[in-house]
Amino acid sequence: MVKMAVMLENGEDAFRKIFKFYKRRNPPPDFSDVLDFSRGVPGDKIVPHILDPAAVSDVEAARVGLQPVRDWRAFGLRGYPGFIFISNPFLLGSQPFWVRQCLKCYPQKPNICNLDMHMSPSDTQDIWGKSVHGLCFPPSGKRVPKTLLDRLRWVTLGYHYNWDTKTYSANHYSPFPTDLHLLAFQITAACGFPGFNAQAGILNYYKTDSSLGIHVDESELDHSRPLLSFSFGQSAIFLLGGIRKQDPVTAMYMHSGDVMVMSGQSRLLYHAVPCIIPAPKGPAALEVEGCSLASSLPDSTVVEPVSVEDWAVCSRYIQSSRLNVTVRQVLGPGQTFPETPFSHQRTDAGQTVGYHD
Repeated sequence: MVKMAVMLENGEDAFRKIFKFYKRRNPPPDFSDVLDFSRGVPGDKIVPHILDPAAVSDVEAARVGLQPVRDWRAFGLRGYPGFIFISNPFLLGSQPFWVRQCLKCYPQKPNICNLDMHMSPSDTQDIWGKSVHGLCFPPSGKRVPKTLLDRLRWVTLGYHYNWDTKTYSANHYSPFPTDLHLLAFQITAACGFPGFNAQAGILNYYKTDSSLGIHVDESELDHSRPLLSFSFGQSAIFLLGGIRKQDPVTAMYMHSGDVMVMSGQSRLLYHAVPCIIPAPKGPAALEVEGCSLASSLPDSTVVEPVSVEDWAVCSRYIQSSRLNVTVRQVLGPGQTFPETPFSHQRTDAGQTVGYHD
């Protein structure tokens, strides 16, 4: 921990220094201080987290491709009340379904993506269909044109996040996906948050050279409800800090299938993703079985087998990419949007600056 101690001597912006440390490429960073929950070994920093198996039946869990809650490996972090890390609770064979949803279904209209900012609706109507051939049969030659899927950076669901004003609004909405709503509902119930209502989602599509800057998720009107984060594909380094950028920062791996729940005091902490790294080999590695699903899935499951053709596209994509899905409840019970949306964003000094439409 010597190098981190040196980096934290100057408290002006400890988070930014650590972010740059893990983002650098030459020389590559030392990952020896990064926590790995997949090893499942509690220590000074990692502590077991008790879930509520009675909140979700085995059948309900299996419907969305999850193991029985009693088999989940859930952890907390000392010094981060409300932070819950669940190390890949998915049934073997169910991750491919969620990967396909992120690539084939969720980018479709009426949902909104970054390509809509500079392309016509007709051009972004079928991102999957227009990308399949290019991903499966890339043309020979040195220059390979990027498909629409390759150019996809984000998709918004439900209440669509306005990146300019950093707000949600009542008139900027499309129906939230039922399957993702149910997945979030079961995860949050097991974590002690019954009745979670998934109202907004942001999907981020990371390439190997991508990163996510230091930020706080505070645009939702109700901060008493948790924030969920799902990872699929390649691994990433996730940084979790405090309410100020000069607070200590903890680095951890996020592997395919991992779930994070940020609630309570951890709901409004600074966090970031400085780099994407190759998925590890071995039991925790990215699943590649694709078309096979666990035989124990109930008949009423929302998780369906992925066809060989679809998985060929998905597997090629995630060989060099990471998918992240964050699910949020925007409004609390009885809450409505203000007539003039107002948002706030943390500055480097940890203060709040208002933005109006």
